[in-house]
Amino acid sequence: MPAIAEQLAQLQTLLASLRANPFYRRKLTGTGVLDGTTSVQDFTARCPFTTKAELLADQAAHLPYGTNLTFARECYTRCHQTSGSGGAPLRWLDTPESWDWMLGNWEQIYGAAGVTRADRIFFAFSFGPFLGFWTAFEAALKLGCLCLPGGGLGSAARLRAMIENEATVLCCTPTYAIRLAEVAREEKIDPTTLRIKKIIVAGEPGGSVPAVRARIEQLWPGARVWDHHGMTEVGPVTYECPARPGVLHVIENSYLAEIVHPATGQPAAVGETGELILTTLGRIGSPLLRYRTGDLVKAASRTDVPCVCGRHELALEGGILARTDDMLVVRGVNIYPAAVEEIIHRTGQVAEYQVEVRTQAALTELLVRVEPRAASVDAVALAQELARDFQIAFALRIPVEVVAPGSLPRFEMKARRWLRIGAR
Repeated sequence: MPAIAEQLAQLQTLLASLRANPFYRRKLTGTGVLDGTTSVQDFTARCPFTTKAELLADQAAHLPYGTNLTFARECYTRCHQTSGSGGAPLRWLDTPESWDWMLGNWEQIYGAAGVTRADRIFFAFSFGPFLGFWTAFEAALKLGCLCLPGGGLGSAARLRAMIENEATVLCCTPTYAIRLAEVAREEKIDPTTLRIKKIIVAGEPGGSVPAVRARIEQLWPGARVWDHHGMTEVGPVTYECPARPGVLHVIENSYLAEIVHPATGQPAAVGETGELILTTLGRIGSPLLRYRTGDLVKAASRTDVPCVCGRHELALEGGILARTDDMLVVRGVNIYPAAVEEIIHRTGQVAEYQVEVRTQAALTELLVRVEPRAASVDAVALAQELARDFQIAFALRIPVEVVAPGSLPRFEMKARRWLRIGAR
């Protein structure tokens, strides 16, 4: 079937099941959505958006899991939760069928990156309540790869394990890929003893930020970065285009994707930045209809024109550009963290950074602290270069403070570099 016909068939199956889902039965009363749909356009015209605020309120009112459950509680075998980086954490339950659907999405991510059963994959994170690590690990098991868990180990021990087990693929956050390379240098580990050829990153937008991507590939000679993104409440969503680094394809045989203007909810044109809206076509046990992800993206081309890689799936230029809740207004200028990170890493001299956001009397100001890669870096020149680049990019004077090497915190999971002080 053509992609649109396949999506419609999955959507119709999903909607037919939702009369048993208390959350959506209440939410969709009077819309006619649960009576079925004859087209994707009809569905998007009648179905309201779902927001994270609604889900959080539902879980608070119906502890501990809320009412977005299509089946009886005994049908669910997995429980995960969001990181809480964008507010209170959400708990999410999955049935075995929904879990297998997500593993299938991860198999597509691995396939696009050229991962085969001959690969040995090292998972450099502690396995906790977040979804992504578990689905990535179990999908690799299904693929037949040797899977090497790195939970409970320090960075030096992880590097030794990668060497001893001849790992060829590394899965981690972009920040931690840089940190592991730093530790390798501190431990006098020869990069040529590491056989990593692919680094699959997620959890932060860095994998599609050109300067961050270039930095990782410089630190890991011979390895290519493969970006990906997903969310606990929707699952694994995108894979990187094999032909265009920094472009993410949405897995459209699993998701109905839209890009809309955040303020109006109206469709954004190709090339315009908008918010990614997702309907999870195969996660019937705990579905989401037209979910406002908060991720800002830009379609790279029309979906009726094939990508240079031959795929027709929606392509997102630059991956996840920012989040709607991350934007700061500083003296009338919109500032996104990813734009600041790109400028900082473009210097090629910064090992780590931190941004202090101070709000007083409704006025927001920034202070950027940077840690140079080496003590020999000219601190004054580095601060002046960054201040000039910020002025050019944002037409703002942003103070830059250079701190001693090794003084800023390092992160294994999502980096928390933006410190907010005072009322927002």
